[in-house]
Amino acid sequence: MPLFEFGKTKITVESVETASKGLYKFRLSSAARKKILRSRKFLEKELKSHDTIYGVNTGFGPLSQVRIKDDDLKELQVNLLRSHATGVGDDLPIEQARAMLFLRAVNLVQGFSGVRIELVEQIIKFLNLDIIPVIPAQGSVGASGDLAPLAHLGLPLMGEGEVIHKGVKYEAGDLLKKLKIAPLELQSKEGLALINGTQFMTAIGSLALIQAERLARYADQAGALSLEAIRGTVSAFEPEIQAVRPHPGQILVAKHMRELLTPGGRGSKISRSHENCGKVQDPYSFRCIPQVHGVVRDSLKWVRRIIETEIGAVTDNPLIFPAAGKILSGGNFHGQYVSTAMDVLSIAVCELGSMAEQRIEKLVNPTFSGLPAFLTKKGGLNSGMMIVQYAAASIVSENKTLAHPASVDSIPTSADKEDHVSMGAWSARKAMMIVSNVRRVIAMELLCACQGLDLIRPLKSSQPIEKIRKEIRKLVPFYAKDRSPSGDLKKLESWLA
Repeated sequence: MPLFEFGKTKITVESVETASKGLYKFRLSSAARKKILRSRKFLEKELKSHDTIYGVNTGFGPLSQVRIKDDDLKELQVNLLRSHATGVGDDLPIEQARAMLFLRAVNLVQGFSGVRIELVEQIIKFLNLDIIPVIPAQGSVGASGDLAPLAHLGLPLMGEGEVIHKGVKYEAGDLLKKLKIAPLELQSKEGLALINGTQFMTAIGSLALIQAERLARYADQAGALSLEAIRGTVSAFEPEIQAVRPHPGQILVAKHMRELLTPGGRGSKISRSHENCGKVQDPYSFRCIPQVHGVVRDSLKWVRRIIETEIGAVTDNPLIFPAAGKILSGGNFHGQYVSTAMDVLSIAVCELGSMAEQRIEKLVNPTFSGLPAFLTKKGGLNSGMMIVQYAAASIVSENKTLAHPASVDSIPTSADKEDHVSMGAWSARKAMMIVSNVRRVIAMELLCACQGLDLIRPLKSSQPIEKIRKEIRKLVPFYAKDRSPSGDLKKLESWLA
């Protein structure tokens, strides 16, 4: 397994994905160790001065005016985790929970949180042994951080809550006893350091982003297969058109389409077969692929910048600055950056699905495609791909609802102390739902496009298109007569994933 060294290895969305799959071994760098120790030493010195430090020797939120006795500081942190572990709903998929645990370590090792080295080492031990907290998916408003889900992440470190280990759910205390791991005894500031942050939304957001980026490429490929099946024109992808409207994404997608359809500048036998036909323009869902898929690419590029900044950022509160001799309270836990970015991702990816569904409609519609109705040779006896388009339409409709931005909503919490919240947790969760939905729609388009290509045999497409078709046909045979497409679509969805 590759090594991820906290405080040394660069953090990217790709490393979040690798960590989410349990494919790293983890270690704390010596530089990070020094930063953590220095931060903790400074915090302990400040505590001895009897200064009031929010969340360390005070209550939380509107209760911050309550000064906590020194003898109660440990209990304060334990109570914080217990009371905030108020998540509900389905358990987060283990890959997302694993990514959360990883990102929480990334946050704490930077030495601005004032935690002890023992806390960080406990998280690293959990990661290396693949002890993953069970985290309910609902309950965060995305400020002051992902409080409820992060409380569920923190409880197992001290032997409470539930965990998954080797596919089995355990009470955390029972598993730690079985593995002879001592539960962590929280000290001052440590409970607060565990729950202030955006790691729930950034874990899901990182995984949604990297899957969306792949889907954008697959959508180009599906569109190219469909264009060949309806015997459409490639002229809309010519570089001169893109050059006079030079959006980077548009130029990139048009280039990708040319590489798929006219590699080496040569068209396929399918394209040559209709060079002199009367068709001048294709519907927008084909002709405008560079313009629509292109803005998706540009949007995802912006989302990547936001997410990669956030996953490497410190989102705790208060923050410890030993070099400056300061402990400062601020708002780095607020999830608005991530919430807005996830809404942009949702809207962008939603468009990939909407356009793919319209290409499916054109494929099954003989008026546009010139193919047998619903892509079946014996229409009437067979219904062919009729209901595939229905299913795609239903999913696209779901996505239109899910794409409504969560980031514009705010419900004040904590007795109006937290009067503007990001709803970033929901923004990230629904972005992942949209990505999954669009993957299904693209699978449907590939199913229909390959059926269409087979119906115009013996004409063949370009080498790249034929290669994709061949890979799909290994999974899904031609529909000579009706059969249930459901199982085939699941295979194609898994193949895309």
